[in-house]
Amino acid sequence: MSAHAKSVRLPLILLLALALWLAGLYAFTRGISETRAEAADKADAIVVLTGGTNRLDAGFDLLEKAQGKKLFISGVYRGVEVKELLERSRKKGAGLDCCVELGFEADDTIGNAKEATAWLRRENFKTYYLVTANYHMKRALMDFDAYGEGLTAIPYPVEPEGLDMKNWWREGATRALILREYMKFIAALVWRPFAA
Repeated sequence: MSAHAKSVRLPLILLLALALWLAGLYAFTRGISETRAEAADKADAIVVLTGGTNRLDAGFDLLEKAQGKKLFISGVYRGVEVKELLERSRKKGAGLDCCVELGFEADDTIGNAKEATAWLRRENFKTYYLVTANYHMKRALMDFDAYGEGLTAIPYPVEPEGLDMKNWWREGATRALILREYMKFIAALVWRPFAA
């Protein structure tokens, strides 16, 4: 192959890679925008991943509505105080203390998946609501599917405060958040087969 052919081929490959990346980003952000939380069916349990706004309230609301028998909160030590969690459960209704368990081991999404699926198996639960941020749901489901064979997740995506998915590219912090999650999602897609 001539030097000229090589010099033409590289930009075309880079252009194709960029086009694929942008198409994937479009599909990823559109999926976030179209995702809605629905509590149609009762499940055995509710799993909440800490790390963002509105997740805990959504989990406690599901428990209060008897959409699950127990609530498991994974990744508690990362920014969530135990005292705050217990106060929230008491405010949500009497008797919820018996039904809330905290997980302290997880420090990332894979850790959440390992910790929560182990708890679900210990409790002999088969179905569960998975509560996390809407932008995080795709990757969370991928990790939970990898470690939760025989378990059925019902996605319950929560929209974080201040996240405007119609204009996500206009605000710097939101743009950085979405792009970072998109890249993590791509990395998970690429590396998941090797992690098993």
